[in-house]
Amino acid sequence: MSLNKRSWAEPFKIKMVELLKMTTPEQRKKAIKEAGYNTFLLKSEDVYIDLLTDSGTSAMSDHQWSGLMMGDEAYAGSKNYYNLEKAVKKYYGFKYLIPTHQGRGAENLLSQVMIKKGDIIPGNMYFTTTRLHQELAGGVFEDVIIDEAHDPESLHPFKGNIDLNKLESLIQKHGADKIPYVCVAVTVNMAGGQPVSMENLRRLRELTNVHGIKVMLDMTRIAENAYFIQQHEDGYSRRGIASIVKEICSYTDGATFSGKKDALVNIGGFLAVNDQHIFEEASNLVVVYEGLHTYGGLAGRDMEAMAIGIEESVQDDHMKARIGQVQYLGDRLSEAGIPIVKPIGGHGIFIDAKRFLPHLPQDQFPAQALAAELYIDSGVRTMERGIVSAGRNSQTGDHYYPKLELVRLTIPRRVYTQDHMDVISESVERVYEKRKKIKGLEMVYEPRYLRFFQAMFRQLK
Repeated sequence: MSLNKRSWAEPFKIKMVELLKMTTPEQRKKAIKEAGYNTFLLKSEDVYIDLLTDSGTSAMSDHQWSGLMMGDEAYAGSKNYYNLEKAVKKYYGFKYLIPTHQGRGAENLLSQVMIKKGDIIPGNMYFTTTRLHQELAGGVFEDVIIDEAHDPESLHPFKGNIDLNKLESLIQKHGADKIPYVCVAVTVNMAGGQPVSMENLRRLRELTNVHGIKVMLDMTRIAENAYFIQQHEDGYSRRGIASIVKEICSYTDGATFSGKKDALVNIGGFLAVNDQHIFEEASNLVVVYEGLHTYGGLAGRDMEAMAIGIEESVQDDHMKARIGQVQYLGDRLSEAGIPIVKPIGGHGIFIDAKRFLPHLPQDQFPAQALAAELYIDSGVRTMERGIVSAGRNSQTGDHYYPKLELVRLTIPRRVYTQDHMDVISESVERVYEKRKKIKGLEMVYEPRYLRFFQAMFRQLK
């Protein structure tokens, strides 16, 4: 081994293990068929390595577990709320905080308070729950992400960037008064966990200031986005993750946050804003949907764990190891010739199902079929991010046909080892070898909203 290249390991040690059930291919075939070829409908106990999501599936630290024992379960004015508020102000800089049970609770509040019927909400690629809440509030989502985001082979380092020309055209077409805010996700999930550059955020702030339009973050994976800025953007290599995170927030007016990702907790989220009027409206509305504004659907212990997790999430060693594990898996798959979204993003590897299964048309749900095959091969549970997730146009009823048809291998934080990554890679490689035999699917049950969670399929003959 070269003296200039040394191995690295995770900045933690394992204190407790969770035993896993091992299954046979025959058992897995039966399980996925009963689940309607939808990995969301599998029983957790039948899964070996669970890459369904990084939401609420991370491992908490000993400090977070001890924080659970400090829960102040008062109905009003819990001290844990004030600890969480202090953490949000310290690391993100927002003035006002409203806890919610998870990120989509915050999305609902933001949409109900800020969107009027007929409003246009520009964003850097849709996210499922975000767009639905916007539509239910009477708004229309408009994608203003750069074109490179829709190309899985583009090596643009910041494919999450907003195309400011697209946004300017949208403002000219509809008028600034029809745009309550620009929704900016950091990182962009549906594009493959792709980051937004600080320069793009700065220029966005300048443009929206001219037109009097607010900027609201979906900051669920903001620390991961900060890592990419640190690694790839001029002027940030000597800056710490915490400093970069706070600068990102400084160019915005508020944010929705799912604590189940970066903040390393199993439940919880919040809406944070700088505008007092929005805060007052949202804190009144949270009582209808969630609970009092000082707990918002959370136990005191959950708020305490999230406050601690926010601090841990911006530690440089943690983020280096977190992204490093994702990078390791992505590099293995790339070396094996597996078509994945590049550059490798923050929270998972996204397999390009269109290139993996070119014999399946998009209306035979290739990403859904591939996720099922991966489970059958090894017990690894992944998820579809393509036509099923995209849903239908609420006006026409037609499928949305996204350019990206992906299978997401989402890596929970501080849960799996490098050996698990090797098992995953080997499974993907085996399935790739027999890819021409994989059959398409047809949908036999479709829920009205967010169909990817509960839809059921059967294999075509």
